[in-house]
Amino acid sequence: MNRTTDQVDELFDIKNAFYTGNYQTCINEAQKLKIADPELALDRDVFMYRSYLALKKFRVVLEEVGPGKPSMLQPLAMLATFLTNPGKREAIVSEVDSIMAGNVDPNNYVQLLVAATIYMAVEQPESALRVLHPSDHLECYALKIQALLSINRPDLAKKELKVMQEKDEDATITQLAQAWTNLSLGGDKIQEAYYIYQEMIDKLGATATLLNGQAVTFLAQGKYAEAESALNEAMERDPNNADTLVNMIVLSQHQGKAPEVSNRYLSQLKDMDPNHSYVVKLGKKEEDFDRMVKQYAI
Repeated sequence: MNRTTDQVDELFDIKNAFYTGNYQTCINEAQKLKIADPELALDRDVFMYRSYLALKKFRVVLEEVGPGKPSMLQPLAMLATFLTNPGKREAIVSEVDSIMAGNVDPNNYVQLLVAATIYMAVEQPESALRVLHPSDHLECYALKIQALLSINRPDLAKKELKVMQEKDEDATITQLAQAWTNLSLGGDKIQEAYYIYQEMIDKLGATATLLNGQAVTFLAQGKYAEAESALNEAMERDPNNADTLVNMIVLSQHQGKAPEVSNRYLSQLKDMDPNHSYVVKLGKKEEDFDRMVKQYAI
């Protein structure tokens, strides 16, 4: 969407609520907002259902987004199934492979975002980049940046960010993408990322998402007391935020706290999201360690 359209964007508040992790507000605003334009109404519903997914209210999406719904919404049901059924993940990835190998409508940005999100979840960032490539939707650029940063290519992420800035420099998603890229670049850019998060907090209000972003800038600068303050506030706002728990684990390690402190956060994370990438990766590392111990045991 170009800047001229964005200036009169009826979805402005809904988008900002979603991008900053204020999911319940996004749902509330979406349910109140009456829109005459069917295309905009569809975009409104996309943000609403994605917010339900973010809040782990998967049943709402699975029950409401059936085959009779518009093609823009249907991929969200697949994402809901992927998130709720770990046993079906392999089959769903194969299904995504088949869909993406066919004639995909580049205008159906939701299908591209869902496919890329699934690929990212199974650690296939190259596949995510491939499916996002045909789209010029701002969110597709943002997800491309996340994929590039996950394979340590901030140089390429900078190029995608430049395109986003040319399309809409002031958009919240563009600002967030700049903060992620700055964090990855490190050095003086970390402080710039901090200012982006602070400006958003001042303008849109503190959320767990923004506070976690800010906490990461503090962690990167070794400002552990400030990181702890930001994470404690994030925990108060959303005690079930996985990013907060992961950052709390990292922080407690940096601060040299007793092992039971980080174990407590890890237990909460395992309870809340046993399939979280941090939990899965840690489990694999523990298995590798146990295997090596046995290998070298006398």
